[in-house]
Amino acid sequence: MNDGPILVFDSGVGGLSVVAALRGQLPGAALAYACDNAMLPYGLREDDWLVARILRVCEAAVAASRCVTLVVACNTASTLALDALRDRLSIPVVGTVPAIKPAAAASRSGHFGLLATSATVSRPYTLGLIEAYAAECRVTRVAADALVRVAEGWLTGDAPDLEVIRQALAPLWEDPALDTVVLGCTHFPLLRDFLAAAAPREIHWIDSSEAIARRTARVVSGVAPRHGPGESLVTALDSRLTAGLARFDFAPPKLLALD
Repeated sequence: MNDGPILVFDSGVGGLSVVAALRGQLPGAALAYACDNAMLPYGLREDDWLVARILRVCEAAVAASRCVTLVVACNTASTLALDALRDRLSIPVVGTVPAIKPAAAASRSGHFGLLATSATVSRPYTLGLIEAYAAECRVTRVAADALVRVAEGWLTGDAPDLEVIRQALAPLWEDPALDTVVLGCTHFPLLRDFLAAAAPREIHWIDSSEAIARRTARVVSGVAPRHGPGESLVTALDSRLTAGLARFDFAPPKLLALD
Protein backbone atom coordinates (compact mmCIF):
# COMPACT_ATOMS: atom_id res chain seq x y z
CA MET A 1 0.00 0.00 0.00
CA ASN A 2 1.27 3.48 -0.86
CA ASP A 3 1.87 5.91 1.97
CA GLY A 4 -1.13 8.18 2.33
CA PRO A 5 -2.74 10.50 4.86
CA ILE A 6 -5.09 9.77 7.71
CA LEU A 7 -8.55 10.79 6.51
CA VAL A 8 -10.90 12.44 9.01
CA PHE A 9 -14.59 12.36 8.05
CA ASP A 10 -17.58 14.19 9.50
CA SER A 11 -20.91 15.52 8.30
CA GLY A 12 -19.52 19.05 8.68
CA VAL A 13 -16.70 20.85 10.49
CA GLY A 14 -17.14 19.03 13.80
CA GLY A 15 -14.40 16.55 12.98
CA LEU A 16 -11.91 19.41 13.18
CA SER A 17 -12.09 19.05 16.96
CA VAL A 18 -10.67 15.55 16.46
CA VAL A 19 -8.07 16.90 14.02
CA ALA A 20 -6.69 19.07 16.81
CA ALA A 21 -6.20 16.01 19.01
CA LEU A 22 -4.65 14.04 16.15
CA ARG A 23 -2.18 16.85 15.52
CA GLY A 24 -1.08 16.58 19.14
CA GLN A 25 -0.82 12.79 19.06
CA LEU A 26 0.71 12.45 15.56
CA PRO A 27 2.31 15.81 14.72
CA GLY A 28 4.35 14.40 11.84
CA ALA A 29 1.49 12.63 10.07
CA ALA A 30 -0.30 13.91 6.99
CA LEU A 31 -4.03 14.44 7.47
CA ALA A 32 -6.86 14.88 4.99
CA TYR A 33 -10.39 16.04 5.79
CA ALA A 34 -13.73 15.19 4.18
CA CYS A 35 -17.19 16.41 5.10
CA ASP A 36 -20.65 15.82 3.70
CA ASN A 37 -21.72 19.42 4.16
CA ALA A 38 -24.32 19.12 1.41
CA MET A 39 -26.40 16.92 3.72
CA LEU A 40 -25.78 18.63 7.05
CA PRO A 41 -27.08 17.97 9.67
CA TYR A 42 -26.97 14.18 9.86
CA GLY A 43 -28.71 14.03 13.22
CA LEU A 44 -32.14 14.79 11.75
CA ARG A 45 -32.08 12.28 8.87
CA GLU A 46 -33.47 8.74 8.53
CA ASP A 47 -31.15 5.91 9.59
CA ASP A 48 -31.35 3.76 6.45
CA TRP A 49 -30.77 6.75 4.20
CA LEU A 50 -27.82 7.82 6.34
CA VAL A 51 -26.08 4.46 6.22
CA ALA A 52 -26.22 4.41 2.42
CA ARG A 53 -25.08 8.03 2.22
CA ILE A 54 -22.19 7.57 4.65
CA LEU A 55 -20.93 4.53 2.75
CA ARG A 56 -21.13 6.40 -0.53
CA VAL A 57 -19.32 9.51 0.66
CA CYS A 58 -16.65 7.68 2.67
CA GLU A 59 -15.84 5.28 -0.18
CA ALA A 60 -15.43 8.21 -2.56
CA ALA A 61 -13.32 10.18 -0.06
CA VAL A 62 -11.09 7.20 0.72
CA ALA A 63 -10.47 6.65 -3.00
CA ALA A 64 -9.84 10.35 -3.68
CA SER A 65 -7.46 10.87 -0.75
CA ARG A 66 -5.70 7.47 -1.04
CA CYS A 67 -5.68 7.41 2.76
CA VAL A 68 -4.26 4.64 4.94
CA THR A 69 -6.79 5.00 7.78
CA LEU A 70 -10.28 6.48 8.05
CA VAL A 71 -11.31 8.28 11.25
CA VAL A 72 -15.09 8.67 11.41
CA ALA A 73 -15.18 11.79 13.58
CA CYS A 74 -18.96 11.83 13.86
CA ASN A 75 -21.02 10.17 16.59
CA THR A 76 -24.09 9.79 14.38
CA ALA A 77 -22.15 8.16 11.54
CA SER A 78 -20.21 5.91 13.89
CA THR A 79 -23.19 4.60 15.83
CA LEU A 80 -24.96 3.84 12.54
CA ALA A 81 -22.43 2.82 9.93
CA LEU A 82 -19.15 1.81 11.56
CA ASP A 83 -19.60 -1.93 11.03
CA ALA A 84 -20.73 -1.42 7.45
CA LEU A 85 -17.71 0.77 6.71
CA ARG A 86 -15.34 -1.80 8.18
CA ASP A 87 -16.94 -4.50 6.06
CA ARG A 88 -16.71 -2.40 2.90
CA LEU A 89 -13.25 -0.82 3.25
CA SER A 90 -9.84 -2.51 3.25
CA ILE A 91 -8.20 0.05 5.54
CA PRO A 92 -8.56 0.49 9.33
CA VAL A 93 -11.62 2.50 10.40
CA VAL A 94 -11.64 4.31 13.75
CA GLY A 95 -15.01 5.41 15.11
CA THR A 96 -16.36 7.89 17.61
CA VAL A 97 -18.75 7.16 20.46
CA PRO A 98 -20.00 9.37 23.30
CA ALA A 99 -17.59 9.39 26.26
CA ILE A 100 -20.05 7.75 28.66
CA LYS A 101 -17.51 5.58 30.48
CA PRO A 102 -15.07 8.40 31.39
CA ALA A 103 -17.97 10.64 32.37
CA ALA A 104 -19.30 8.05 34.80
CA ALA A 105 -15.84 7.83 36.35
CA ALA A 106 -15.38 11.60 36.49
CA SER A 107 -18.74 12.59 37.98
CA ARG A 108 -18.52 12.99 41.75
CA SER A 109 -22.28 13.32 42.20
CA GLY A 110 -23.19 10.42 39.92
CA HIS A 111 -25.31 12.73 37.75
CA PHE A 112 -23.94 13.78 34.38
CA GLY A 113 -25.38 15.08 31.13
CA LEU A 114 -25.14 13.88 27.56
CA LEU A 115 -25.33 16.73 25.06
CA ALA A 116 -25.68 15.39 21.53
CA THR A 117 -27.85 15.38 18.42
CA SER A 118 -31.38 13.99 18.46
CA ALA A 119 -30.21 10.83 16.72
CA THR A 120 -27.37 10.14 19.13
CA VAL A 121 -29.23 10.72 22.40
CA SER A 122 -31.99 8.26 21.49
CA ARG A 123 -30.07 5.61 19.54
CA PRO A 124 -29.99 2.08 21.05
CA TYR A 125 -26.18 2.10 20.76
CA THR A 126 -26.01 5.10 23.10
CA LEU A 127 -28.49 3.59 25.54
CA GLY A 128 -26.36 0.44 25.56
CA LEU A 129 -23.28 2.47 26.51
CA ILE A 130 -25.18 4.04 29.39
CA GLU A 131 -26.42 0.66 30.59
CA ALA A 132 -22.94 -0.88 30.33
CA TYR A 133 -20.86 1.92 31.84
CA ALA A 134 -23.19 4.24 33.77
CA ALA A 135 -25.90 2.01 35.18
CA GLU A 136 -25.33 3.46 38.65
CA CYS A 137 -25.49 7.04 37.40
CA ARG A 138 -28.28 9.40 36.52
CA VAL A 139 -27.81 10.55 32.93
CA THR A 140 -29.69 13.56 31.59
CA ARG A 141 -29.83 13.29 27.80
CA VAL A 142 -30.29 16.57 25.92
CA ALA A 143 -30.74 16.88 22.16
CA ALA A 144 -29.02 20.06 21.00
CA ASP A 145 -29.16 19.97 17.20
CA ALA A 146 -29.15 23.77 17.05
CA LEU A 147 -25.58 23.81 18.32
CA VAL A 148 -24.38 22.05 15.16
CA ARG A 149 -25.38 25.08 13.11
CA VAL A 150 -23.84 27.42 15.69
CA ALA A 151 -20.51 25.58 15.43
CA GLU A 152 -20.63 25.56 11.64
CA GLY A 153 -21.33 29.26 11.61
CA TRP A 154 -18.63 30.09 14.14
CA LEU A 155 -15.96 28.36 12.08
CA THR A 156 -17.00 30.25 8.97
CA GLY A 157 -16.91 33.63 10.67
CA ASP A 158 -20.30 34.14 12.29
CA ALA A 159 -20.58 35.23 15.91
CA PRO A 160 -22.15 32.43 18.01
CA ASP A 161 -25.74 33.10 19.04
CA LEU A 162 -25.36 33.06 22.81
CA GLU A 163 -29.11 32.82 23.39
CA VAL A 164 -29.31 29.66 21.29
CA ILE A 165 -26.48 28.22 23.35
CA ARG A 166 -28.18 29.11 26.64
CA GLN A 167 -31.47 27.59 25.54
CA ALA A 168 -29.78 24.40 24.33
CA LEU A 169 -28.02 23.92 27.67
CA ALA A 170 -30.93 24.92 29.92
CA PRO A 171 -32.26 21.37 30.59
CA LEU A 172 -28.90 20.40 32.05
CA TRP A 173 -29.15 22.84 34.94
CA GLU A 174 -32.43 21.65 36.46
CA ASP A 175 -30.54 19.52 39.00
CA PRO A 176 -27.72 21.42 40.76
CA ALA A 177 -25.96 18.11 41.42
CA LEU A 178 -25.13 17.59 37.73
CA ASP A 179 -21.38 18.18 37.53
CA THR A 180 -20.19 16.66 34.24
CA VAL A 181 -21.32 16.95 30.61
CA VAL A 182 -20.42 14.65 27.74
CA LEU A 183 -20.05 16.51 24.46
CA GLY A 184 -21.57 13.76 22.35
CA CYS A 185 -21.20 15.51 18.99
CA THR A 186 -17.79 16.43 17.57
CA HIS A 187 -19.11 19.88 16.67
CA PHE A 188 -19.60 20.79 20.30
CA PRO A 189 -15.95 20.91 21.50
CA LEU A 190 -15.43 23.73 18.99
CA LEU A 191 -17.81 25.75 21.19
CA ARG A 192 -16.35 24.65 24.54
CA ASP A 193 -15.46 28.17 25.71
CA PHE A 194 -18.95 29.45 24.88
CA LEU A 195 -20.60 26.46 26.56
CA ALA A 196 -18.55 26.96 29.71
CA ALA A 197 -19.40 30.66 29.78
CA ALA A 198 -23.12 29.82 29.55
CA ALA A 199 -23.01 27.32 32.43
CA PRO A 200 -24.24 28.56 35.82
CA ARG A 201 -21.44 26.74 37.65
CA GLU A 202 -18.16 24.97 36.96
CA ILE A 203 -18.72 21.87 34.86
CA HIS A 204 -16.39 19.06 33.79
CA TRP A 205 -16.72 18.86 29.99
CA ILE A 206 -15.71 15.55 28.39
CA ASP A 207 -15.39 14.58 24.74
CA SER A 208 -13.88 11.67 22.83
CA SER A 209 -11.22 13.47 20.77
CA GLU A 210 -8.15 12.46 22.79
CA ALA A 211 -9.29 8.84 22.99
CA ILE A 212 -9.86 8.80 19.22
CA ALA A 213 -6.37 10.20 18.62
CA ARG A 214 -4.77 7.56 20.84
CA ARG A 215 -6.72 4.79 19.13
CA THR A 216 -5.72 6.10 15.70
CA ALA A 217 -2.06 6.20 16.71
CA ARG A 218 -2.27 2.52 17.66
CA VAL A 219 -3.83 1.31 14.41
CA VAL A 220 -2.28 3.58 11.77
CA SER A 221 0.54 2.35 9.53
CA GLY A 222 2.24 3.63 6.38
CA VAL A 223 1.02 7.18 6.91
CA ALA A 224 2.65 9.84 4.76
CA PRO A 225 4.72 12.56 6.49
CA ARG A 226 3.16 15.96 6.93
CA HIS A 227 4.26 18.42 4.24
CA GLY A 228 2.20 21.57 3.97
CA PRO A 229 -1.59 21.89 4.24
CA GLY A 230 -3.63 18.71 3.98
CA GLU A 231 -6.26 18.03 1.35
CA SER A 232 -9.88 18.87 2.15
CA LEU A 233 -12.90 17.45 0.35
CA VAL A 234 -16.52 18.62 0.52
CA THR A 235 -19.79 17.58 -1.10
CA ALA A 236 -20.90 21.20 -1.59
CA LEU A 237 -18.47 24.00 -2.38
CA ASP A 238 -18.68 26.83 0.15
CA SER A 239 -16.04 29.55 0.05
CA ARG A 240 -16.71 30.37 3.70
CA LEU A 241 -15.10 27.06 4.71
CA THR A 242 -11.71 28.03 3.30
CA ALA A 243 -10.59 30.23 6.20
CA GLY A 244 -11.91 27.81 8.85
CA LEU A 245 -10.17 24.82 7.30
CA ALA A 246 -6.96 26.85 6.96
CA ARG A 247 -6.95 27.39 10.73
CA PHE A 248 -6.52 23.61 11.02
CA ASP A 249 -3.84 23.50 8.28
CA PHE A 250 -6.00 22.30 5.40
CA ALA A 251 -5.92 23.55 1.82
CA PRO A 252 -9.00 25.17 0.25
CA PRO A 253 -11.72 22.54 -0.18
CA LYS A 254 -12.24 20.57 -3.38
CA LEU A 255 -15.55 19.14 -4.51
CA LEU A 256 -15.73 15.39 -3.91
CA ALA A 257 -16.98 13.51 -6.95
CA LEU A 258 -19.73 11.02 -6.05
CA ASP A 259 -20.82 8.23 -8.37
